Amino acid sequence: MSFRVFSKASLIASALVALALVSGDARAGYPDRIVRIVVPFAPGGGTDVIARTLAQEMAKDLGATVIIENKPGAGTIIGTQAVATSEPDGYTLLMGTFANAVNPSLNAKLPYDPHKDFAPVALIARSFNIVVVNPKSPFQSIADLIGAAKADPDKLSYGTFGAGTSAHLAGELFKNMTKVNLTMVPYKGAAPAITDLIGGQIQVMFTTVASAASLIGGGQLRALAVTSAERSPAFPQLPTVAEAGVPGYAAESWYGLFAPARTPADVIDRLNKSAALAVQSEAFRRLGVNEGLVMVARPPQELDRYIRGEEERWRKVIQDAGIKIE
Repeated sequence: MSFRVFSKASLIASALVALALVSGDARAGYPDRIVRIVVPFAPGGGTDVIARTLAQEMAKDLGATVIIENKPGAGTIIGTQAVATSEPDGYTLLMGTFANAVNPSLNAKLPYDPHKDFAPVALIARSFNIVVVNPKSPFQSIADLIGAAKADPDKLSYGTFGAGTSAHLAGELFKNMTKVNLTMVPYKGAAPAITDLIGGQIQVMFTTVASAASLIGGGQLRALAVTSAERSPAFPQLPTVAEAGVPGYAAESWYGLFAPARTPADVIDRLNKSAALAVQSEAFRRLGVNEGLVMVARPPQELDRYIRGEEERWRKVIQDAGIKIE
């Protein structure tokens, strides 16, 4: 009878190989339970609608239940932190937005690191805002708006649905690039701001497509331009702000999927492919028309590059305007 003698090093190596095989087998069955997408906003808003459509379509491809968990509060920080501290196993994801790029500049200290604590999964879609005025307004163009603001610097105001939102910062970028003064009036949502715009209490808004499209179609608002870098297929007749007299102007919203840092690369790849398939669906096509979305679904590296670029661009606007969220 012969015996084999194993060294301590070889035993450890064998154990690591076995562990890797077990882990690989476990991930080969991914997902084998419910996947959660955390939306850091209340139910019913544009981000929630997009996330629910994404969850529905990804569930078909993944062969698993994908649910939405709304965790609003603190300008998206509560829901974002919840994902940052979740297990990095691919079962808890974050629907990130414009807020992820501007919160580091708006807040002196965040309870998470916006890069070290997250792994990018997919840039899902990009959107834009529309510059709208009351249909009885004398402003027929962006040039009219700029001219009036320069002629009477303290007269005009624009409404937003919260400090640090896309509507707010699109207006601040406009002010910065045109060297005009518009007084910012904050509201607790797009609806009350639009009500005051229609009522004549404020003169202009840089609002979302979802909040304004039906009112533009019904003649209750007049659209002057879109804030995106290129014209929108949903509003091809509208010039961009850049075309209308502010060269280089571009302000857009976006939606991206993130996982906690250290989520396995093969799980990230599986989720990315599933998201890319989801945005090609008929449900997303309809959503794109209604919300003014441009579908993207690019690789994780592109989402990382994109958000870093957005952070840098908006940091200067926020600093120049002296905006801080207390």
